[in-house]
Amino acid sequence: MPRRVAFLSFTAGRWQRASSSSAHARNAVLFADVVRSRRMTRSFRPDSVDPALLESCIDLGLRAPSAGKSQGWHVLLLQGQETSRYWDTALPQSKRENFAFPHLLAAPVIALMLADTSAYLQRYSEDDKAHTGLGESVEAWVAPYWTIDASFSTMTFLLALEDNGLGALFFAHANEPQLRAEFQLPDNVQILGTVALGYATEQEERRGRSASRLRKTVDEVIHRSWW
Repeated sequence: MPRRVAFLSFTAGRWQRASSSSAHARNAVLFADVVRSRRMTRSFRPDSVDPALLESCIDLGLRAPSAGKSQGWHVLLLQGQETSRYWDTALPQSKRENFAFPHLLAAPVIALMLADTSAYLQRYSEDDKAHTGLGESVEAWVAPYWTIDASFSTMTFLLALEDNGLGALFFAHANEPQLRAEFQLPDNVQILGTVALGYATEQEERRGRSASRLRKTVDEVIHRSWW
C-alpha cells in the first residue's frame, strides 16, 4: 500500500491557511513526505474509487500554473467496466500474453491526460493578450505551453492521489489513432499520456526497469551563475 500522509482534507483545493510558523513547518514536512513517498504503481486491486475523492484530486490539478490562465488541461475518465475500452484499444488481447504487468489492467480507473491547444490560441487572441501575437498559431509559441501546463496539472494530480492513499502509474499510450477514434478526441486535443489509478495490491510488485537507476543529487542539477 502507498504510504498515507494526512495532508489534504477530503475537500480538495480548500486548505486552511497556517496560522503560525509551527503549523507552516508541520505542513512543509507533510508535503515533503507526499513528494518523497510517491512511486509509480503497476499492480492494483479492482476496488472502486469514490467518484467524489477522484474529483477532489482533479480539482487540485486545476490549481497548477496555467499561462494566461488558459486552462487547457482536460481529463477523460473511464471507471469500472469502461476501462476495458481503453485496454482493448491500447493493448489488444493478442499482445497481453507476455505483458510484464498483468495486474495493471485491474486498475479501476483510467484517466487520459489531455491538453487543448485551442484554449491557448483563444486566450491569447483576447484584448489583453492579442499584442503578443501568440493567438495567431501554435507556431508562434517558443514552447508548447499547453503541454507544459497540462504536465503541471498532471503532476499535481499524481501528488493528490498519493496523498489520498491511491496508487497511480503515468505511462505513454500506444495506438494513438485508434484511441482518438474510440474516444472521439478532436484534432486540437493532445494526449499527454495515460494514468492508471486505484488502490495498490499488498504483495510485492515487479519493479520497472528504471527503478534501480540512481536519483540525481541537488548538486548535479543546480548550475550557479553559469552552466
